[in-house]
Amino acid sequence: MDTKVLSTAGKELRSITLADEVFGRKVSDGVIYHAIRNELANARVGTAKTKTRSEVAGSHRKPWRQKGTGRARAGTYQSPVRVGGGVAFGPRPRDYSYRMPKKMKRAAMMSLLSQKVSEERLLVVEDFTVEDGKTKKLAEIMSALTAQERTVLILGDDDAMIKRAGRNIPWLRYLSYNRLRAHDLFYGQRIVLTESAAQKLNEFYGGEE
Repeated sequence: MDTKVLSTAGKELRSITLADEVFGRKVSDGVIYHAIRNELANARVGTAKTKTRSEVAGSHRKPWRQKGTGRARAGTYQSPVRVGGGVAFGPRPRDYSYRMPKKMKRAAMMSLLSQKVSEERLLVVEDFTVEDGKTKKLAEIMSALTAQERTVLILGDDDAMIKRAGRNIPWLRYLSYNRLRAHDLFYGQRIVLTESAAQKLNEFYGGEE
């Protein structure tokens, strides 16, 4: 498919071809769901922990004798039924991360790109840079293209100046073409590709799955 390339001022310059197998495929909600779930699971720290009855500090003396008091039997002050006692089935430190099949992850990214194209939320802009790394300059460029919506900028090269300028723009996220994140793409209201990123995505995802 052909789409227009915009200048940094939002004016049409020329056309570029986007590969149909990357930007025009059938959208699979299932693989998108699994890709987002995988990213969120891998980001979990998993350090939540409570103390069991064996870890709670305090005396291990039997509170009162077994029989003859008329009270319920009690063997320890650390029992989970007592205030200040241990927790019976509380969280323990664990690793929530897991690996997702490479083909499924690739399919998810292509589905997300295709979804944004079908919703007319994907733009291609000419290659640019912010030479002084100033946030104001990048904010002006992105505002002309997206009206300050939640935006994802996909770069073809690792441009340190653009990344530096974009750190203070709360509605902007930036990704490299070969390190896409499903969560950012799905929730981005506008996806902006640089021209070089569009060409590299054609090659990177256009080959064998």
